[in-house]
Amino acid sequence: MRSLTAGLFGFVFGLGLIVAGMTDPARVLGFLDVATIWAGSWDPSLAFVMIGAIAVAAPAFAIARRKPVALLGDPIALPDRRLIDARLVGGAALFGLGWGLAGICPGPALVLLGNDGLSALLFVASLLAGGWLADVLLPVLQRSRTAPRRAA
Repeated sequence: MRSLTAGLFGFVFGLGLIVAGMTDPARVLGFLDVATIWAGSWDPSLAFVMIGAIAVAAPAFAIARRKPVALLGDPIALPDRRLIDARLVGGAALFGLGWGLAGICPGPALVLLGNDGLSALLFVASLLAGGWLADVLLPVLQRSRTAPRRAA
């Protein structure tokens, strides 16, 4: 039942991305290119998609904070960290840089795999490689920070 539910919600999410035009990198780049505001060709549609997503997600998160388990019985685990640190800011900057260069976000990239061929495949492969690299490098960086330093 959980797999069927996950598949159904994934399908609805992908369909929503297609209907909203978020699988079109040109539309995303048209929103992110703020220099076009003064030229009169800026595309604000992504802002409306984001506002709609927040309007749907905010009440759902408010309800989830008060419940220990989801409708299918799985525990609800919301993030408990509120600290804004260098790792969060760096990750957000990398995400934004990639989004601005490619005009593709991870969710729409998975949808694009079905119809965009090689460019979507390269993006998803790069996304997975970056995730793997982060899994390998972050523990090494954290160990180097906590290792005792020798006096010279």
